[in-house]
Amino acid sequence: QLQLVESGGGWVQPGGSLRLSCAASRRSGASDSMAWFRQAPGKEREFVAAISYIGNTYHADSVKGRFTISRDNFQNTLYLQMNKLKPEDTAVYYCASTARAYSNGSYVRPQIYDSWGQGTQVTVSS
Repeated sequence: QLQLVESGGGWVQPGGSLRLSCAASRRSGASDSMAWFRQAPGKEREFVAAISYIGNTYHADSVKGRFTISRDNFQNTLYLQMNKLKPEDTAVYYCASTARAYSNGSYVRPQIYDSWGQGTQVTVSS
């Protein structure tokens, strides 16, 4: 398992931007796929974005065109660039990793991920 530590959360006004980072304790192997999830109070954890070990990216419909997932394997870091933020984006954001290859849209399922970070709060309000 990886140790994952998120950072970059905070408060921002609607329309603003934030970039989240997720530092891994070791270099992500060729088989590690990674993702961002979020959880708002009283709601279930939901998929935000994922990036496979070969660099294919997937984004939830609710964030397409606004959020971008990326990774830097040399820096052992996963990123989530969030633009045009909305109040409904307010949540705790978690990064996760898995040694499993994605198949048939499995990246949206929290159950397939082996390691999770502690989360970082993102609050969007005026």
